[in-house]
Amino acid sequence: MTETLSSAEESAPPKRRYAPLAANENREDYSLRFAAHSFRKWSPFVVATTALGGIAYLADFAIGASIVLSYGFTSGVLAILAAAVVIFVTGVPIAAACAKSGVDMDLLTRGAGFGYFGSTLTSLVYASFTVIFFSLEGSIMGQAFELALGIPLPIGYLLATLIVLPFALYGMGAVAKMQTWTQPLWLAGLVLPFVVVLVREPGKFAEFTHFAGTEGAGAGFSAIGFGFGMGVALSLIGQIGEQADYLRFMPEKTAENKRSWWAAVLAAGPGWVILGAAKQIGGALLAFLALGVVGKTHALEPIAPYLEAVKPALGPVALTFAALFVVVSQIKINTTNAYSGSLSFANFFSRVLHKHPGRVWYVLVNCGIALALMEFGAFGFLNKILGFYSNVAIAWIGAVCADLVIAKPLGLSPRYIEFKRAYLHKINPVGFGSMLVASAVSIVAYFGAFGPFLAAFSPLLALLIAVVLVPVLALATKGKYYLARENTVMGTSTDLSATHTCSVCGDPYELPDVADCAKQDGPICSLCCTLDATCHDVCQTTGPVSLGLPTVRTP
Repeated sequence: MTETLSSAEESAPPKRRYAPLAANENREDYSLRFAAHSFRKWSPFVVATTALGGIAYLADFAIGASIVLSYGFTSGVLAILAAAVVIFVTGVPIAAACAKSGVDMDLLTRGAGFGYFGSTLTSLVYASFTVIFFSLEGSIMGQAFELALGIPLPIGYLLATLIVLPFALYGMGAVAKMQTWTQPLWLAGLVLPFVVVLVREPGKFAEFTHFAGTEGAGAGFSAIGFGFGMGVALSLIGQIGEQADYLRFMPEKTAENKRSWWAAVLAAGPGWVILGAAKQIGGALLAFLALGVVGKTHALEPIAPYLEAVKPALGPVALTFAALFVVVSQIKINTTNAYSGSLSFANFFSRVLHKHPGRVWYVLVNCGIALALMEFGAFGFLNKILGFYSNVAIAWIGAVCADLVIAKPLGLSPRYIEFKRAYLHKINPVGFGSMLVASAVSIVAYFGAFGPFLAAFSPLLALLIAVVLVPVLALATKGKYYLARENTVMGTSTDLSATHTCSVCGDPYELPDVADCAKQDGPICSLCCTLDATCHDVCQTTGPVSLGLPTVRTP
C-alpha cells in the first residue's frame, strides 16, 4: 500500500528543479547516485553482456603488439599474463561490491577510505583513463577509415568521435541494445584471423614463440623487460571502473538467481581481463606475422596486421570486412569510454562547482578532450603514456581493494558502502593518503631514482605500498575518518526499496540514496545534498534529524 503526503506537503513547491537533461533518468542513468532497485530491470545475463561488450576494444591488439615487439615473446607474454592475474584478483572484490551496493566506482571509492572530497582526485584519474583510451581507440578507428576509404586521419578522428555520441548520450538502454546486437559480428570478426592462420600456416605459432622483438631484447627472459611490459599492461587496471558502471545495474541477488548473479559478476567484472590478455597476445601474434610486410609502425596499428591475416580467406572483400570489424569494435568500446567518462566528470564537477547540468553534457566534455589528444598524435606515445599512468591507477585500485578485503572484514572500516556527503569526512587519510604515498613513490621509481629494477616494477611497488598502508593507517587512525556521523536513516526500515520524498527537489528516492538534513529538517537525496553550497555540513555537528515526511513504500 502506498502512503500519500498531506495536501500542504503536496502543494509545497520544490526548492530545486533540475535541468531537463539532468531530471531525465532514462538518459541520466542515476549518474551521481545509488542505482535504484526499481531501475535495475535487466537480467544478470543482459548486464554481463552489456559490460563485456565494452571490452571489444582493439587497443589490446596494439598494447600486446607494443609489449612483445619491444621485449620479445617470453618476457612480453609473461608480462601480459602476470598483469592479468593482478587485475583479476583486485577486480573481484570491487565488482562484487559495486553489483551488491548499486554504486559506481566513484561512489565506491568515497566509502572505501577516500572520503567525500578525497575521491575527487580518483574521479580525475578515472576520467583520464576513459579519455586516454577513447583517444587510442578513436585513433585506431581513424586508421581504419584512412586505409579503407582514404579519409585523412584528422577527419577520421572527428568521425570516430561523432559516431559514438548517439549511443553514449542515451544511456544504459541504448548501450545495452547496441552491445547485444553487435556482439555476434564482433565475435566472428575477432576469431576469424586466428582461424585463418591456424588453417593455412600453423607453423607460425611455433615461430612466434621464438620471436626476439624488434629492439634487441632477445627471445629469452629479461626481468627488466618483464617489469616494463607488465607496467604497460597494468595500465588497464582502471577498466574495472567501466565494468562497475554497468554492474551497478545488476538485479538484487536472491536464492533463485545466486548462481547466475555470481557468474555474471565474475565474468563481466574481473573476467574481462581473461579475454583482454588473450587479445593482447593475439594482437602481438598478428603484428609479428605482418611485420615483414607492413613494417613496425603499421604493425602496431591493428587494422594493418588484421587485414594481412584475413586476406587469404576473404580476398577482395578483406579490406571491407577488416574495416567493418574495426569500426564495430571501436564503437562498442568508445561508447563505454564516453559513457563512463561522463559519469566520472559529472562526479568531479558536481562536488567542485555544486552544479549538475546533466550527464550528457559531460559526454561532450569527455569526447572533446579525447579528440584533441587524437589530433595531437597520442597513439604514437602509447607505451610511455600507459606506463606512466599505471603507477597512479594501480595505487588507487590497490587502496580500494585493500579496504574491501582487509579493513572492512577486520572492522576497521564500515561494512557497508557509505557514499553520501552528509555522513562522510571531506578527506579520509586511510585510502587517500595511501594512494598519494604509493603513487608518488612509484612515479619517482618509474623515472629511475631507485635504479632500473624498481623503475621497471614501479606499478607493483605502488600496489604493494597501497595495500600495506591502508590497514596500517586504518589502525593508526582507529577508523575515525570513515564516518563523520552515524547513518541512522538506514536503520529506520528493513525495506531498502522504500522511498522518501526529498525535501529539496520533491522527488522520491529509495532509502540508500537518502540522508537526514539538518538544514531542511527532513530527508534529502544524495545529489541535492552534494549540490548544496550553503549548508557548510551543519548536519555533521547537529546530530540526526527525524525524517518527518511520511514514507512512500513501493507496492
